Amino acid sequence: MGKTVVISVRIPEELERELKKYGINEVEVIRKALINEVKKAKAKELEERINEVADILKKIPFEDVVKSIREDRESR
Repeated sequence: MGKTVVISVRIPEELERELKKYGINEVEVIRKALINEVKKAKAKELEERINEVADILKKIPFEDVVKSIREDRESR
C-alpha cells in the first residue's frame, strides 16, 4: 500500500457510543468506504472513456473494418 496519511473525522457522540456498543471498527468502515469511492470514481472515468471511444468507432463504416481485416489477413 505504501505510505499512509492520517485523517480525522468528527462524528456525533451518540454515533460513537453506538459504534462501540455494536463493536463496529470505525477505522475499517471509513477505510473501506474511501476505497469504494475511489473504485466508483475510476469506474465512472473508465465508462466515460469507453463511451468516447465508442462514439469514434461508430463513425467508421463497417465495410472499412471488414476491408482492413481482410487486407491484414492476406498480407500474412
